[in-house]
Amino acid sequence: MHLSFAMTGIDCRRLVVALKAPIRSIVLGIAVVMLSGFAADAQEQLFDTKAKQALMVEDQTGTVLYTKMPETLIEPAALAKLMTMEVVFHELQAGRINLSTQYTVSEHAWRTGGAPSGGSTMFAKLKSAVSVGDLIQGVIVQSANDGCIILAEGIAGSEEKFAEMMNARAKELGLNSSTFVNSTGLPDPKQRVSLTDLVALARHIKRSYPEFYHTYAQDNFTWNNIFQRNRNPLLRLDIGADGMGTGYTEQSGYGIVGATEHGGRRYIVALSGLASDKERAEEAKRIFEWAYQAFEEIDIFAAGETIGEASVFGGTKSSVPLKATEKISLLVPVANRDRLKAHVVYKGPLVAPIKAGEEAGVLRIWIGDELVQETPVFTAEAVETGDLKKRSIDAMLELTTGWTRQLKF
Repeated sequence: MHLSFAMTGIDCRRLVVALKAPIRSIVLGIAVVMLSGFAADAQEQLFDTKAKQALMVEDQTGTVLYTKMPETLIEPAALAKLMTMEVVFHELQAGRINLSTQYTVSEHAWRTGGAPSGGSTMFAKLKSAVSVGDLIQGVIVQSANDGCIILAEGIAGSEEKFAEMMNARAKELGLNSSTFVNSTGLPDPKQRVSLTDLVALARHIKRSYPEFYHTYAQDNFTWNNIFQRNRNPLLRLDIGADGMGTGYTEQSGYGIVGATEHGGRRYIVALSGLASDKERAEEAKRIFEWAYQAFEEIDIFAAGETIGEASVFGGTKSSVPLKATEKISLLVPVANRDRLKAHVVYKGPLVAPIKAGEEAGVLRIWIGDELVQETPVFTAEAVETGDLKKRSIDAMLELTTGWTRQLKF
C-alpha cells in the first residue's frame, strides 16, 4: 500500500483552531466533518436503503461507513429514551442514586405512561414503589413510558425539570442538534434529534456505562406479573446485536438505533423513516450484513510510532517528532485501499520549551479527496529552550522562509 503523507505547519494556523471541536467529538462519537463525500460515494456504488435517513459507523476507528441525510432533524419517538437512560446512568455513576433507590408511581406517570395510556408500559401500579434497577429494565426492555416518567419525577422532581437535565447533558456531550422536551419521546413539536447525535449517544453509552449497557441485550422482563420481550427486533436475528432501541411516530416513521459486534469490530447504525416494523428490521439487518462484507480494516500507524515532525522555534532542536498514543486504523471499501493519504496539521512552529506528550495537532486521513478520519497527534520527546543565537536564527528563518514542510513516503 502506498500512503502519501504531508505535514503542514504555520500556514494552517487557522485550520487547526477550527478543528478543535471535531477532535473533541471523536472522543464522544463522530467527527461531523468526516466522510460526507466518501460515504455518499460508497452508498451510490455499494448500497442503498429504503430509510429516509441513515448513518452507520464502525465504533473503534470512528469510520463512517454509510450516511444518508444524518443531520435532518426528526421526531425521536422512543429513541429519546437513550438520552433518558444516559441521564439516569450518569446519576448512578455519580452516586446520587443507586439501583435500590425507590420511587413512587405518580398519577401523572400512571395516566400518561401506564396502563391507561395505551402506549408502551411496564404496568407499574399507581402509588406503588419501584426501584431504579427495575425501572431501568422496564425502560430498556419494555420501552416503558411510565418507567421513564417515574425516573424523571424521582430524580428531578418533575418531567419538565428532567428534560432540562437531558438538554444540559446533551450539550455537555456535544449533541448540539438535539432538543428534548420529555423523558418518553411522546410527540412534541419542539422535540427533535439528528441521527448523528443518536449514533454519538449510543457510542457514548456503551463506552461510559459498561456496567449498565448489558441491559440493552436482555431478552425479557416481567413486572406486575406481565411478561414482555425486548422490543428490539435485532436481538432475535443472527447478526451479533446487543442493543439499542426502536421508535415510531406518524411523522418520522419507524426508526431504530442498533449495535452489533462482528469479526472483532463494533458497528452502530441509526435508521429513520421506514414504512413498517418489518421493513425496519429487514433494512437494519441488511445494512449490517453489507458492512460486514464490504469493508476491510487498514492499520495506518502503530501506537507510539513516529508519524512525522513539527518545526520548533527557539529550541535546542529545530524539529520534534510527532506520534499518536493509540494505533490508528480505519475501515475502507475493499476497492479503495490504494487511495489513502494522510496530512499532519499543526499550529506551528511549536515554541520551545516543549514537553513530551503535548498535543500538537491532528493527523488527517483521506481516501482520494474525502476526509475520513482525524486523530490528535502528540510530541514524542521534550525540546529545551535554545540559546540566544539559536533563537535569533529561528526568528530570521521564520521571517524569510516560513515553516511549511512537505514529506512523502
